Amino acid sequence: MGLSNFVYMMVFALLTAGAPLSYAWGVDGHYMVCRIAQSRLTSAASSAVLDLLPSGANGDLASECSWADNVRTAYPWSSPLHYVDTPDNLCTYDYTRDCHDSSGNAGYCVVGAINNYTTQLLQYPTSTYNLTQALMFLAHFMGDVHQPLHVGFTTDAGGNSITVYWYTTKTNLHSSDQVSQWDACGSSSADCANNFATESIQDACSYAYKDAYQNARLNDTYFLSRKPIVETRIAQAGVRLANLLNQIFV
Repeated sequence: MGLSNFVYMMVFALLTAGAPLSYAWGVDGHYMVCRIAQSRLTSAASSAVLDLLPSGANGDLASECSWADNVRTAYPWSSPLHYVDTPDNLCTYDYTRDCHDSSGNAGYCVVGAINNYTTQLLQYPTSTYNLTQALMFLAHFMGDVHQPLHVGFTTDAGGNSITVYWYTTKTNLHSSDQVSQWDACGSSSADCANNFATESIQDACSYAYKDAYQNARLNDTYFLSRKPIVETRIAQAGVRLANLLNQIFV
């Protein structure tokens, strides 16, 4: 399904006005993903989402889209679920090879998390699981899997260990891939999540890692040339999250 002009207009509006992108794919990037998604829900999916959201959300999925980041300290087991590391420089993703935690436990990566929380939500409205948390985790991880450096190289921890400079400000590649200087499938859900991860590692190799070597000094050329990728990945994440929720809640 192609991305509509409406989706791109929403991304543009959010990038330029609605949300200051201080750490995008942080609070603001995830906010955009969930705003797009909620605007595209069917009546059945919208009703289920409203039913599952905590009362403090006031019916706004986007307000809870960074909840998973906020609970990483309280739920340390969830940390490896935000990303997947792949072998250096191969620019490929393979679930069996790559989706595990540092101890080798299979399924502990962002793709495994998407599959797990999709399975839980398919039990709605009755379940032994906390479906409110499942919804908030799923919404967040669908944003994460579209962020190229959440599907990055093992030895640099998804760009976190590569020191670069935004003009003269020291940072790391993962955060500079997300800051405000940018102004801003398959036949099953499991197949789709694998495809999303493959797209992200390919984008990471083609755009995020390119020219961002150790101690590189990045300027407007780097950031502005990658802005269309950011916009597209945010839009894709929102549309795909909506599609997934519409398939879950029928």
